[in-house]
Amino acid sequence: MSAAAVEHPCGDEPEPMLVTANRLMEQLPGYRVEIIGGVITVAAPPDGPHARALTKLMRPFIAAGLDDGETEVLQGVGLWLPSGPEDYAVPDLAIVDADFDAHLVENNCYDPAVFRLVLEVTSGNYKNDLRNKVSAYAEAKIPVYVVVDRKHGRVHVLTEPTGCGYDNHEVYAPGQSAVLPGSIGAEVTLNTAELVEAGRPRA
Repeated sequence: MSAAAVEHPCGDEPEPMLVTANRLMEQLPGYRVEIIGGVITVAAPPDGPHARALTKLMRPFIAAGLDDGETEVLQGVGLWLPSGPEDYAVPDLAIVDADFDAHLVENNCYDPAVFRLVLEVTSGNYKNDLRNKVSAYAEAKIPVYVVVDRKHGRVHVLTEPTGCGYDNHEVYAPGQSAVLPGSIGAEVTLNTAELVEAGRPRA
């Protein structure tokens, strides 16, 4: 999603970042507000192709049975991050343990330990998904991070988080299938061409 950094208001005692973030969410309904690396970002509501790609993405996960039993497939669920005292993200899509409700941390965000996979579909600020969130999700030890890069027409699959990055980073172009690790709870293969086409604006 396209995002812009937000400056803290001036004053003797600046308000906590979570207060600022929640105030922005109230003022900008439909926008996505996150704090990553101590920086508040605000993303505009997604466009139609972004939503279309996200719908296409949900289907193979649901067909594989990941929305029943031990896991759930969720859109826009908050993920509490260890990268800062008030850091959190709201990934476009996530595979979480079925008991995630018992792991609420703060601000409607959940412990990263219950996330098996997070997924982002890029919009204007694709660098945020491919740089800042890579570090944040790796530090949170999210096992699998998938990025549908609409700008370059590729799908990135990152696995094996270590420190502030991932040891394994595979990039798939149209014509290739992205096979996700079975650690998410089932065997899932993503059709790169279908996702790239779904995310492309139509004239």
